[in-house]
Formats: sequence, structure tokens, C-alpha cells
Amino acid sequence: MLNGKKIIAVLPAYNAAKTLEQTIAELDRQVVDDILLVDDFSADETVRVAREMGIRSFLHNRNYGYGRNQKTCYTEALKSDADVIVMLHPDYQYSPKLVPAMAAMVVSEEYDVVLGSRILGGKARSGGMPGYKYLSNRVLTLIENALLGSKLSEFHTGFRAFSRKALEELPIYANSDDFLFDNEMLAQALFFDFRLGEISCPTRYFPEASSINFQRSVVYGLGVLWTAVRFRLQKWGIAKFKIFDDSDAHMRPGGRYYTEVH
Repeated sequence: MLNGKKIIAVLPAYNAAKTLEQTIAELDRQVVDDILLVDDFSADETVRVAREMGIRSFLHNRNYGYGRNQKTCYTEALKSDADVIVMLHPDYQYSPKLVPAMAAMVVSEEYDVVLGSRILGGKARSGGMPGYKYLSNRVLTLIENALLGSKLSEFHTGFRAFSRKALEELPIYANSDDFLFDNEMLAQALFFDFRLGEISCPTRYFPEASSINFQRSVVYGLGVLWTAVRFRLQKWGIAKFKIFDDSDAHMRPGGRYYTEVH
């Protein structure tokens, strides 16, 4: 806990058996009260490894995608009475050692959302980020800042911390079930005037670290641009979009599509 606030780390997992133990080992359990892992129907032993480590785990009944995985993560974290939720990839691409710092920024009540930025420290390329990913990151972030009226160093990090209030009030269940979820969520946070902060975070690229291929990166990039356009059109009152309708904040996917693993 921090200042009496319950901190839960959520791990959206897919084929993370080789890196999960190392990720968990670097989480400060004096700060992190609980860890929840959601497995998106992995082909490896992710769930078995998690259970052997005593990590509370949930399993999707098929592969739904990265966005749906996060929706399950946040649903279960809120049900577990989390005050601060930190989303950390279990592939060890981001440093688990920064979870306490990010959680503290939310606990301070100065920020509702905190991002672990790979760009702030200037070490993204030396950390192994491919050139085309770095270039697309910078170009997309420049365009997004212009259209969304923000000044973030990057929109595409997968290391994030949220206040309970943010997750309860953002209409995240209207977002994509795929990789675009992350970007839509930040656009929503800016649309509804939540306070965003950033912290410098080193990143690691290696064979076991998850990454989307070039083709999916292109699809993602186009989706990012469409999200920014939708944001601006709704701000101008020209059109309305479901992802910016906070009356749907509590609408969740229908049916029971995951189970807790015992």
C-alpha cells in the first residue's frame, strides 16, 4: 500500500511463460498489494507458471486480443477494490522496478493516469527499438499532440498506471479489442480532462518481448490517426462517436468469456 491506498498490478499476458518469473521478481511486494494476470488463451505454459508462483490468474476461453485482455484486467482489479491499478506487460520489456514510482504519482492525487515513457530518457533506440517503430512513434505522437491538444512525449507505451476514478469513468469497454485499445484509452482520458503525467522508462527489445509486425503496425498507425480525427470532430461538435460517450462507461462485453484459474 501507499498512503493507505491499495495498489494492484495487472498483467495482460500472451505467451509470457519465459519472462513472467523475471517480471514478477522485480515487483516491489511491499508496495504492490496484489497481482492479477489475465491470459489471452496462450499457446505456452503462462497460466501454469503464474499459478505455481501464486499469482491470481484468469483465462480467456479463446484469443480475443490485447484490448479485451486489458478490459478483463481492469474489471477484475476494480472488483478487487484497487485504488491504483498499474498495467505492466509480463514480457519484461518495461521495468517492473518503476511500478512504485508510477503508483505514487497517482496516489499523490496530482495525476489520474501515469505513463512510462520510452522517449523521455532518450534511450529508446539504444534499448533496441527498431528504427521504423521509433520513427512512426515520433510522427504519430506529433500528429496526435496537434489534434488532441496535448504535449505527451509518446502515446504508444504499454506501461501505465490509473486511478480507480479514471477506470470507473472512462468508457473503455467501447474501445477496440485489439492493439488500438491503448491509444483510444489515452484519447478518452484527454477528452474527459483527466490529468496525465509521464515518467522516463527504459525499454528492452529481445526475442521474447512481444511486438507486432510491420503489417499490423501499419494498421495500428492508421487506427491511431482515425482516433485523433474522431477526437477532434467530436470536440468541434461535427460528429459523435461511441468511444467518447461516457454514458457507456459501465457497459461490459456480454457473456462469460473468461474464468478464474484455481
